[in-house]
This record gives sequence, structure tokens and C-alpha cells, in this order.
Amino acid sequence: MRKINGLPVPHFKNTAGYMPDKLPTPFEVRLPMQMHSGKPANPVVKVGDEVKVGQLIGEAEGRVSSPVHASVSGKIKAIDTHDIITGQKAVSIVIASDGNQTVFEGVAPPSVTNTEEFIKAVGDSGVVGLGGAGYPTAPKLTLREGTNLDYILINGAECEPYITSDTRTMVDKTEYVFKGAQMLKEYLGPKDVIIGIENNKPEAIKKLNELCQGMAGISVHELPSLYPQGERKVLVYNITGRIVPEGARLTDVGCIVVNCTTVAVFAEYIKTGLPLVSRCVTVDGSAVKNPKNVIAPIGTPFRLLFDFCGGLKDDVKKIIHGGPMMGKAVPSSDIPVEKITNAILALSEKDALPPSPSPCIKCGRCISKCPVNLMPSYIEEAYELGKIDLLKEYKVNMCLECASCSYLCPAKRPLAQVMTLSKKMLWEKK
Repeated sequence: MRKINGLPVPHFKNTAGYMPDKLPTPFEVRLPMQMHSGKPANPVVKVGDEVKVGQLIGEAEGRVSSPVHASVSGKIKAIDTHDIITGQKAVSIVIASDGNQTVFEGVAPPSVTNTEEFIKAVGDSGVVGLGGAGYPTAPKLTLREGTNLDYILINGAECEPYITSDTRTMVDKTEYVFKGAQMLKEYLGPKDVIIGIENNKPEAIKKLNELCQGMAGISVHELPSLYPQGERKVLVYNITGRIVPEGARLTDVGCIVVNCTTVAVFAEYIKTGLPLVSRCVTVDGSAVKNPKNVIAPIGTPFRLLFDFCGGLKDDVKKIIHGGPMMGKAVPSSDIPVEKITNAILALSEKDALPPSPSPCIKCGRCISKCPVNLMPSYIEEAYELGKIDLLKEYKVNMCLECASCSYLCPAKRPLAQVMTLSKKMLWEKK
């Protein structure tokens, strides 16, 4: 089996050893109806309505969608269009909190006795890909007829610098991660459920290994701490040895990958009936005074999390949603926590300003360390020349957008951005 390339990036896992702190209930939250891939949820409340924690306020619209539930109790203040983390605008429901966090009386554990009921419960929980992908989990677990499912991989790699929210899930909610793994084994019937965890998380590995002892078909796979270990195609290869071809789905090679926090959320919902209404968010970066993990209601503005962590230093230059490698800069700290918010980083000017690029020196580092063996420098040249045929020939659509090429480039070329723009160019030509 060939070796997948990876980078030993600095970890900066400053918050890994500390249990999350719970944020005081915010005075209001803004819940976007588009916190997932697919169609936005459809609001089912109106301005002036009283709502409670866990109450449905946005119903899933179509097969690939996800419901949205009230994260605080209070009154619907507005239904409007607002900025979201993608830089787009989406219909959002604003709830003015009453401070009581009263749980909706309709919250109750669902009946789950077969595969159909299990998939429905996963959908009703509101859970999506909580590692950042945002694809609704229920349709991901709905297998096409004839699918031969060998492996379900639970992704606990968390390979990006700074982020430790998944680590805290595996350490603080170990039983729910394990229970979710058992449900996946029972109701989807793969040959094996494997929990992949990087070896820089010894406590999570130890706790999950203890629960997996003697369990046929459920195990922990210890992975080297290399970026981008948590990317789904890389994870599939490094655990199973299977390669996902260009244009193929993971199920085409007999695999499904599910984030560890996603698994814990639907397992907890099936036990308690409380849907996804809060997130554990890593708040860190060189401009944050007191980094920590924070449990916050979905819809809470970023600025309240920063305030809870002692505020920001004077030289803050950039706020990033997610990690520094694949995360996205956001326009302001008023952006709300979404379902997919696993981290928010505030960076000082020194860390935030992009370096000035110089001409490519043809060193080949971007090629030697690309996890899927692409040629980023060649793709950059083809993009600048508008050579669509060459972009196809160089397989740019295989790019994981992990930014390893940009990280390594001694000339500081904007290779990661060019890879994304090249894929967009191909899509527009189609």
C-alpha cells in the first residue's frame, strides 16, 4: 500500500486538556435556515410566537435538508435575511431569550427498533456533518439499493491546528460516541465500524479502546498525527487502503465516513429526545486573551464567545470560522454560531496578513506533499492561461482544498485559492 503524504503541522492544541465552559444564555440568537448542504429549512413559526428549547422552528425541505430547532426559550423577534459563515445571506429566525431555557414539552426519546426508524431519528435530530462539511447525516446514511457497505469510519482525527472540540466530545461524551457506533453497526450492517483517532489524543484513544474491548466489529484505529489526516478520502485510504476514484462516492468503495461529534449528537438525541441546539466551539488564536472550549447555543454571535474568553487583543486582524488550514474568514464577529461551527479563531496582524508571493522556483514541494498526488504548480499555470483541457488532465477536481500546497510553498504562491478557482472555472464551463 502506497503511503499517503501528510504534513506535521504545528498542533497548537492549547485547549485539549480543559473541559468546556458553558456560555451564559445570550439575550438573543439568530438561527439561519441554511446551516447545511442542500435546501434551506422552511420556517414554521412567525414573529411573536413563544418558543422553547428543542422546539422545531424550521422544517427540512426535501430529501437533502435538515430541520432547525430553537436553541433558547423566548419569543420570535424577527424572521429576516442575514449574513452567514459562507459569506452568503440566508433567511434567519431571531429569538429574544427569556433567560429560562425552558425545554419544549414535546421533547421525548424517539422509538428506534429498526433501520427505517433509526434513519428517521437521525434526520429529526437536526444533525449534519459537524466536522465542517455540513451534509445532512440522514441522507448520507440512506444507502442505495445494492450498496455493499464494508466500513463505517468514525472520524476523530481532528487534524487541523487549534481545534479540540471533537477531542472533548470523545473524552467527555465517550459513551455517546460508542453508543452511536453500536447503532451504526446494528442498523446499517457494515462489516466493521472503525473509530480513527490521531495519536496526539491519548485520552480519547484510551477511553474508547476500553469500551471497544471484546466488541466484534467495532474498534479504534490509531493514526499518525499528520495533516490532512481527517479529510474523508485520506481517512478511507489510511484505514482501509481503498482509493476513492475521481467523481466517485465513498459508498462506491464500500465506505461511509461520519464525524465523531455527529455520532455523539444523534446517539444522545435517541436517548434523550433533545435535538441539536448547542455546539462545543474551540475559541482560540493569537488575538484571543483566554482560549477555551465553549458550549454555546446555536445562533449565538461570535463576539459573545470572544467576550466570554476574556475578549480580544487590540491587534486582532482576522476572524476565521474553522481551522487555519481550511477555515474561512468571516466579515464580522456578529456572525452566529452554526451547526457546523467547531472553532472560531481570532488572529493578530502578524499571523493574519498573507505573505507577498514571489515567482515559482520549481522546487516541487507542492507536488511531493499533495495528499492525492496532484501538481498544484502546473494547475496554477493552466488556470492563469485559461487552459480548461489541462485542468481536466491534471485532475484538479480531485483536489481536497486542504491548503497543504500553500503551506509548503517557499515562494508563498496562493496555490490553495487557485485550486478552488480552477474547480470553479471547470464547473462554469460545464
